[in-house]
Amino acid sequence: MLEKKVKSPHGEEFEVISSEAIIRILNEGVPFIAAGVEVKKLVVKEGEVFLYTNSEGSLPRGNPLGLGFYYKDTRFLSVYEMYMQGKKPLLLSSSAELDYRAFIELTNADMVDLAGVVVPQETINIRRLRATKDNLYEQIRIKNYNLFPVSLELQFLVGSDFFDLFEVRGLRRLKRGQILKPKYDGRALSLAYLGLDDVFRQTRVEFKPRPASVATGPEGAQVTYTFTLKPHEARTLNIFFKPIVGTERKRTASFNSVATELRRSYDEWDSGSLNITTDNEMFNEVMERGKKDVRQLLTPTPMGTMMAAGIPWFVAPFGRDSIITAIETLMLSDIPAFETSKTLASMQGKSVDGWRDEEPGKILHEYRQGELTNLGEVPHTPYYGTVDSTPLFLIMVSQLFKWTGDESFINTMIDPMDKALNWISEYGDADGDFFVEYIRKSPRGLIHQGWKDSGGSICFKDSSPAVPPIALAEVQAYIHAAKNGLSEVYDFLGYDEKAEQLREEAKALKKLFNETFWLEADKCYALALDKEKRPVDAITSNAGHCLFGEIADPKKARQLVARLMQPDMFSGWGIRTLSKTSANYNPMQYHCGTVWPHDNAIIIAGMKKYGFKEAAVKLAGCLFDAAMWFDDQRLPELFCGFSRRVPHPPVAYPVSCSPQAWAAGSFFLILQSLLGIEPDAPKKQLKIIDPVMPLWLNEVRMEGLKIGKARLNIEFYRKDDKVTYKVTKKQGDITVVDERKQGSEEVRKR
Repeated sequence: MLEKKVKSPHGEEFEVISSEAIIRILNEGVPFIAAGVEVKKLVVKEGEVFLYTNSEGSLPRGNPLGLGFYYKDTRFLSVYEMYMQGKKPLLLSSSAELDYRAFIELTNADMVDLAGVVVPQETINIRRLRATKDNLYEQIRIKNYNLFPVSLELQFLVGSDFFDLFEVRGLRRLKRGQILKPKYDGRALSLAYLGLDDVFRQTRVEFKPRPASVATGPEGAQVTYTFTLKPHEARTLNIFFKPIVGTERKRTASFNSVATELRRSYDEWDSGSLNITTDNEMFNEVMERGKKDVRQLLTPTPMGTMMAAGIPWFVAPFGRDSIITAIETLMLSDIPAFETSKTLASMQGKSVDGWRDEEPGKILHEYRQGELTNLGEVPHTPYYGTVDSTPLFLIMVSQLFKWTGDESFINTMIDPMDKALNWISEYGDADGDFFVEYIRKSPRGLIHQGWKDSGGSICFKDSSPAVPPIALAEVQAYIHAAKNGLSEVYDFLGYDEKAEQLREEAKALKKLFNETFWLEADKCYALALDKEKRPVDAITSNAGHCLFGEIADPKKARQLVARLMQPDMFSGWGIRTLSKTSANYNPMQYHCGTVWPHDNAIIIAGMKKYGFKEAAVKLAGCLFDAAMWFDDQRLPELFCGFSRRVPHPPVAYPVSCSPQAWAAGSFFLILQSLLGIEPDAPKKQLKIIDPVMPLWLNEVRMEGLKIGKARLNIEFYRKDDKVTYKVTKKQGDITVVDERKQGSEEVRKR
């Protein structure tokens, strides 16, 4: 029923359609799980715009999988289906391997054309090319391979629910804004929505050439093309989708110009980043996939450029995810770390705000731009409910300085670093026990605020929940690493007293941590301390992060590594998030038994730091094996923790983000760790610390390794079961130090 008319910011008039709110339930900290989820999806993304479809390139009406065309946390297209003579075309192949462009080949089923002529199956080809850049661009070519003319009718169903991403994920809403009746003005189709936040959102669809007819209705529009193709004749259609928020104005370019511009952008990223090749072609593909995905997820936002965490649920600035990805990929490129550092520093907490879990000096968890955020129904403006982003921010900044030696940059970070350190001591350690804890203050915030933030993830071995305030093991490890790393930065800057204070604090934290968190009976660190300071005795992968943060005593580290590689933790594909001995273990649950690539990469890096090369190599090999089974050799956000059974593949997690940032960055950190690459740009050094390679690698070549202002080409080889290396090209003043041989190679300035 039509109620009234609404004007867009540009003066267009739309009729309102009454609609009831959609009722869903939000699972805190984890996207909803849908039954019957097919594994393969097609994703194309550039900037804040992305398209997430099924393997046929469609957005079926009523799909429960979150498929759609998204921009700024809103789904601007929820239905997009194509029919030929009233039938769905048959899929031949599809790929979004290039990240910014999708390629879909379709053909016809047996059919009768508009003239009553029988058209055999697989005689009409439909090729759909898609690209995203501010808008969604689609080019469709239809070709007739018959020896006779064919008269065709193509129909497109187009519609949008304009759901906020939190609605797509399952947030319960009792009231929504106004869905407006679609309009076609002879040049473009407009789908529109006036939100309760008084923001006008519109999907403007342009057609070249114009369709034969456009029929609009309450649920969207049906767009129809009719034409006759001569034998071997082809016809090309172009359809452009503009997502518009408020007063935005967007121009439409041609598909070819957009595709060319995107290709050049990726070429620039590729040429400006480290080039890695090996003698294992499959591993080369894994590394290239990660390199492309990191570029795809590097996202400009109104607050600054950052790594988006993953598609489809987390295309937004994140603290923890963006930082960890930046740390993982420092060897590849310093751009993610530079951009993430600047953006997060500009959004650092300024006041005590319980609604947003904000405190002075704290680094954000998540920033959103959708209707629900504008209305204050969720606190993501930004939301600060994370306990680990702040120490991880300090690790990222200190490691970035080790890679670049950029004095002007580090001077801009002094104030953010000091504020972050103050947050750790004043707000993070509110009870003064020298451990940093979290407790939710926001009624709409996360109960658990470490990287395992889903309900039921922080429990004792008997599955009883830990009660906040909770001090997580890995958070203490991050703080230990942050203080040690920053002590070197402050040393360089001449703040000797501050540097010494941080070293002493790190030393004291390490001693207290090993006395308090160690579970002697289990030969493992506790997951956490609960409100009563009781060790949470579940055996988890979190303990492995203590190796990365170098907070573990050497003897305990040896016992810990042995414990993590036991069958209850090691699945054969990787280390599980939770031991099979725990009552709430479930290999299909988000944080309670699954395998996460980034989690394993951090553990591998820690194992190598402590000299446990065999375990690190074994774990790296298992992750590489797993990558071979996933589409495009892309490691997903996570996969199920079922034990490895040859010849069965790893079991995919139903709604895992893919591509996902810290999964894409995992193998860069793994390779850096195995090869022992440790930069020290302020001292103009590159250390190679006891390099090792798995049996499936014999040669690794790196071109354009950046240490400060120097550039190196370096090659690693296996020789007589040992790994050696040589520098094949050098530019700049740098000393390469081989710590295994206690020797050095002077690389002089050219």
